Amino acid sequence: MIKGTVLNIQKYSVHDGPGIRTTIFFKGCPLKCWWCHNPESHKGNHEIMFFKERCTSCGKCIKRCLNDAITMKDGYPIINEDKCKLCGKCSEWCVNEALEYVGKDVTAENLMKEILKDEVFYEQSNGGVTFSGGEPLNYADFLNEVLKRCKNKGIHTAIETSGYTNWENFNKIYNKVDLFLYDIKLMNNEKHKKYTGKENNKILENLKILSEKDCNIIIRMPIIAGINDDDNHIDETIKYISKLNIIEVNLLPYHKMGMDKYKRLNLSYRLSGMEKPSDIRMVELEQKFKDAGIKVKIGG
Repeated sequence: MIKGTVLNIQKYSVHDGPGIRTTIFFKGCPLKCWWCHNPESHKGNHEIMFFKERCTSCGKCIKRCLNDAITMKDGYPIINEDKCKLCGKCSEWCVNEALEYVGKDVTAENLMKEILKDEVFYEQSNGGVTFSGGEPLNYADFLNEVLKRCKNKGIHTAIETSGYTNWENFNKIYNKVDLFLYDIKLMNNEKHKKYTGKENNKILENLKILSEKDCNIIIRMPIIAGINDDDNHIDETIKYISKLNIIEVNLLPYHKMGMDKYKRLNLSYRLSGMEKPSDIRMVELEQKFKDAGIKVKIGG
């Protein structure tokens, strides 16, 4: 039985497609964007996230660990990743929820049960379900099965994707998807590789093919000052997508909402001094798309 690893199921979402939606976040992403606000989605396997502010140094996690993977340092638990088997026992016994087990393996049947709980809201708001991540196309076969079930129930479906996958994965699912929310981060290949860890050739080529399939596509562009808010990047993006069948472009200003998550995963945040782009600059970028005849808005 095919399973998918889900990071989170967010109810009553209004930013990931039309209407009221259930957004399913999958675990695992081929990109490692410097500005990512969901670092817990990077790895495909389960993880333990530590909330220091919740910890009371009770030591129960050490006693319950089956692999002697936890020790105390300065009054707080430290997990030895080489010894940890990710069984989740430490989080089960943490009464303060300072240790959180991240990731849950689900079947298509079980995921549909969660999706259908909010069916009435989809009907009333013309909403539906959005599959996000991480990268949902890492789970193309599992996603295909869930999408078929959604279509059979008449539920609107959307996929938020980085586009970094083999076309065969898109080919399995595109005709069951009502809307693609497709990321463009950088047009310059070298800069794309620097800031995301991967080249952009596959992303741009998949977007071109998807557009030729007459799919509904909204381009999403995170805007990070000093990295991709320059006129050259915007002009190159406009030049490329002007040839494609695109509904609109969403310009998403950088924010710091995910910074604390890096600490909880013992990771370094590479844009700690970064500020969001100014409102004036966002309006300037918005106007460039309007001048090119492309429907655009700030925000998702």
